[in-house]
Amino acid sequence: MNQQTLETLAAQVGALLLANGQKLATAESCTGGWVGQCLTAVAGSSDWFERGFVTYSNAAKHEMLGVENEILLAHGAVSEATAAAMAAGALRHSHADWALAITGVAGPGGGSPGRPVGTVCFAWAGAEGRLDSQTCHFKGNREEVRAQSVACALNGLLERAAHLSA
Repeated sequence: MNQQTLETLAAQVGALLLANGQKLATAESCTGGWVGQCLTAVAGSSDWFERGFVTYSNAAKHEMLGVENEILLAHGAVSEATAAAMAAGALRHSHADWALAITGVAGPGGGSPGRPVGTVCFAWAGAEGRLDSQTCHFKGNREEVRAQSVACALNGLLERAAHLSA
């Protein structure tokens, strides 16, 4: 997955949001703002990209997005529950119509038997109170896991936003 492919996906997201008069906010952990970088590489993205939160630590997830400490303690930072709370928080703390969230273990360390390296959790929040989450298990080195995560997040948003605009 190369940067050009990711930016092409970002441009597709932007075109769909712009056509629907909608805006996007992001909440990223293991990707460290890579989704936001891809989105803002698209000329005119200020018309549809509202803001991005890079919340790498649990404290940042709590302070910036309002992720409850109870969720982090009960489920861990790498969980669908945390991703869903991040996406909901990004939506609440922005003027966006959609939010996507990513949290995971990019590696090479940090994995556990229950959450091995390559485990990434996603959530998408948006129109009419919709909140979906998903866990993926990616193969590859740190950069490959992160790139696949960016692609999954953007494709997930395309699927959800296109479905509602159809």
